[in-house]
Amino acid sequence: MPLLGPGDPLPRTPRRVLVAGTSGAGKTTVARQIAARLGIPYVELDALFHGPNWTPRPSFEADVHRFTAGPAWVTEWQYAAVRGHLADRGDLLVWLDPPRARVMRQVVCRTVLRRVRRERLWNGNMESPLRTILTDPEHIVRWAWSTHGRTAERVTELLALRPDLPVVRLRTRRDIDRWLCGGLS
Repeated sequence: MPLLGPGDPLPRTPRRVLVAGTSGAGKTTVARQIAARLGIPYVELDALFHGPNWTPRPSFEADVHRFTAGPAWVTEWQYAAVRGHLADRGDLLVWLDPPRARVMRQVVCRTVLRRVRRERLWNGNMESPLRTILTDPEHIVRWAWSTHGRTAERVTELLALRPDLPVVRLRTRRDIDRWLCGGLS
């Protein structure tokens, strides 16, 4: 199946939706919007993965297998340990593919706001101090920069494995809005 754009019709109404994109692309926001439009549950993978002090939760994989056994859900397509399982279970992949400049603007703004507001994330975690962008190679801003191109590689590999899986590629906010208003139904 070829890549679909924001105006292309879906072959069927999806019930198990994956949202792909690099950190800062808007996966969580769009996944929530899709879940609301379809009236199905949204499960945030970061909330299942991150335990206190940013440690991986031991039950992460079992939790993912548990919710994906259900008939309907929306989640992000991330984390190597479960990405293959999610791809096997999904019936639609929405690929958020904005330009690097937009991703960086979004991830920097989000990170700064979370830190300044001392926003509590999953299991009480907070963004690390802003100065760590210079010292931590896995800082979310550095991560978004260095992994920006990996999603395209993963989607290409997935299409080879699952040629039956509809993949909608959305590059701009306008694409996302257009697709949510017309292409999703």
